[in-house]
Amino acid sequence: MARIKLSLPENILFNIQIPIRISDLNYGNHLANHVYLEYMQEARMHYFNQWNWSEKNLAGVGVIMGDVAVVYKAECFYGDVLSIEIGAGDFGKRSFDLMYRMTNQNGIVVCEAKTGMVCFDYTDRKTVSVPKEFQEVANAINDKEN
Repeated sequence: MARIKLSLPENILFNIQIPIRISDLNYGNHLANHVYLEYMQEARMHYFNQWNWSEKNLAGVGVIMGDVAVVYKAECFYGDVLSIEIGAGDFGKRSFDLMYRMTNQNGIVVCEAKTGMVCFDYTDRKTVSVPKEFQEVANAINDKEN
């Protein structure tokens, strides 16, 4: 079976830490699969919030998730603290990707993921262009990495 391969930036400048709660575990006593998506959304909200934006108002437009790819690398357990890094890239006319790297407190990468975010007008229920303002600030961060 072919495995998903994600290409994440080497240096990502945005980072948030989230401790694993007991309610985040599944029957295997490790982090449940769906919780990774919840953590990505939480991190994404903080990422946007650094510019006082949100998923409903990203420089004037909303965003909606178009797709997601998750690569699980190691287990996570209660008491672990995950460091979640986010970087933006692959900008199209109406969409962009957010890449995530989740690392535990021991420096082990436990998950890599990508969400395809589509710019969306929630009033008219249609896709719209990526705001130039967001693309400029995200690209400025990417330029600092290189």
